[in-house]
Amino acid sequence: MDLALLRTFVTVHRAGSFTRAAALLGLSQPAVTSQIRTLERQVGRPLFLRQARGVTPTTIGDELAHKAAPHLDALVEIAESGLEEDSSLRTLHLAGPPEFTAERALPALTELTGEDGQGFALRASFGTADEVLEGLAAGHHDLAISTVRPRGALLTATALCDEEHVLVAAPHWAEQIGAGMLCRTGPAALERVPVVEVHESLPFVARYWASVFDSRPICPGTVIVPDLRAVLACATAGAGLAVLPRYLAAGALERGEVVALHEPAVPPLRTYFLAVRTGTLAMPHIARAHEWLERAAADWC
Repeated sequence: MDLALLRTFVTVHRAGSFTRAAALLGLSQPAVTSQIRTLERQVGRPLFLRQARGVTPTTIGDELAHKAAPHLDALVEIAESGLEEDSSLRTLHLAGPPEFTAERALPALTELTGEDGQGFALRASFGTADEVLEGLAAGHHDLAISTVRPRGALLTATALCDEEHVLVAAPHWAEQIGAGMLCRTGPAALERVPVVEVHESLPFVARYWASVFDSRPICPGTVIVPDLRAVLACATAGAGLAVLPRYLAAGALERGEVVALHEPAVPPLRTYFLAVRTGTLAMPHIARAHEWLERAAADWC
């Protein structure tokens, strides 16, 4: 079986589209279509079901991808790094949410980028859970940190750590609400406090309200900024209440710049997963980074 055909097949399987696969491979779409048809003739079974938007693998297609993808990834690694190349010259591509990646993962991994004979170059990119997992499946990243556990056999995920969420605001808002008011009235005491969030849908506040108060927030977002670090800055400046990861708000809480408005007995948690393409942990630099992050995460929980 032609390895070039398998490489095209795995790329289509990961991309979910002949068009996207063609762009990744630097080929024309007709060339990709022709190669897939050739492979299907060799296999004797259809590998994809054509749909209006992209393609869906058949059972045979999923099985072939599961068997072939790890070996193709290993061959690509050999071709790109060279048999005699020092592993310190390899590049690890990491993707994840901006705040957690910047505050947690990158500081831990930079310890592995030194010239100790086992280090590697590091490249990082940020994105949503869907974006980083799609990029991982397409081969753009080696490791992906996600708040969603990926489905399917092409990606393998390990629970990394749980993130505790805390409801905070500047001290003057706590004074206006009144100490202990939440214990007596519940979220009604917060209805007059503006909300700072990362999206109009209020994902962090809504999750907190559902978990702690068994209700939905009433007030719309007053300040919407697409980064939790900016949310913290706005809350510190007095813009309103916010729900933040405790690790991110810890410094401001210690300095008294914000205060916790509520300390539920069971705080809301969000789980992070560390994902790789199945089989790629056989590559030393990916395996080392994966293990290092797992060890570091033991101190994050």
